[in-house]
Amino acid sequence: MHDTLMTLFLIDCVILIACVMMQPAKTDNDAMSSFTGGGELFAQRKARGFEAVMQRATVLFGVIFFGLAMALIYVSAH
Repeated sequence: MHDTLMTLFLIDCVILIACVMMQPAKTDNDAMSSFTGGGELFAQRKARGFEAVMQRATVLFGVIFFGLAMALIYVSAH
């Protein structure tokens, strides 16, 4: 059981890293614009298309990551 969970955990780690690396960069104008009032620091915009898919995939694989980590802890302790 431990070996199966560890294999799934490692596969999930690789997929999670790939999801994070494939997300589009969220670049603002520059850091100085937040001091001068040119940038909206806390502006929220809805993700669309590829960006939305990557955000959902990242959340999904992140939840799977923590679930598998907890399962590995439980199996290792018993």
